Amino acid sequence: MTQTEGYVAKMRTGLGDVVQYDLPMGEKTVALNPLIGQTVRLEFTGVIQCVACSRLTKKSFNQGYCYPCFKKLAQCDTCIMSPERCHFAAGTCREPEWGEANCNIDHFVYLANTSGLKVGITRHSQIPTRWIDQGASQALPIARVSSRHLSGLLEVQIAQSVADKTAWQAMLKGVAEPMDLVAKRDEIKTLYASELAQLQHTHGIQSIQWLENQTPVDIAFPVTAYPTKVKALNFDKQAIVEGCLMGIKGQYLIFDTGVLNIRKFGGYELRLSY
Repeated sequence: MTQTEGYVAKMRTGLGDVVQYDLPMGEKTVALNPLIGQTVRLEFTGVIQCVACSRLTKKSFNQGYCYPCFKKLAQCDTCIMSPERCHFAAGTCREPEWGEANCNIDHFVYLANTSGLKVGITRHSQIPTRWIDQGASQALPIARVSSRHLSGLLEVQIAQSVADKTAWQAMLKGVAEPMDLVAKRDEIKTLYASELAQLQHTHGIQSIQWLENQTPVDIAFPVTAYPTKVKALNFDKQAIVEGCLMGIKGQYLIFDTGVLNIRKFGGYELRLSY
């Protein structure tokens, strides 16, 4: 039996014929694809370390932060989930330098096929990581915009007719039916032509560049069997998660006993055995 122990972070991914997954555990990294089909045990030691400042904390906030960091850091603010309410754009950012580096830069608005069609935003550096983390089987950038705030404003318009969230339970039950993302992009451009023109009039003609020549990206996940019923496993309720690892999709480990969202438990000290 092999054992590895350490504070975990969200799984690192690489796009290939199938997505390759590695689990950071402290200073070590464990390749997970070779473990699919094996019995895997994860045990929570009861220790949690903040992913930002490394202090020990009894409770984790926002996927791995201690309470002081959760209250202090701009990356934990509500506008991260609602970029149209960007505090940097409003002049009220907790950390203006962080906002300058992370929000006042080009972002991409994209379409993805996760549990169905959805719209989302991401920085260039997070392509294709963002799509993989959401469990998308297809993805297509449709617009390049000059800031996170503006990407959020465009996303809000498109979200009137396209979902902006993934139904994670449905995503974990199988592969979504393939769709023509290029046709969907063109439909959206026609449907929201006036809103797009208004945003360009307000923020500058070059602030939004509609992308006509992008090719959809297909993503395959290492899953041997999908669950018919999705049961979420939670280290805050049980110290040990164990079962046959059937696959990995998004940031979820799919066991025959349930599914575990690794990202939710960033900073938890786990003991991995297989």
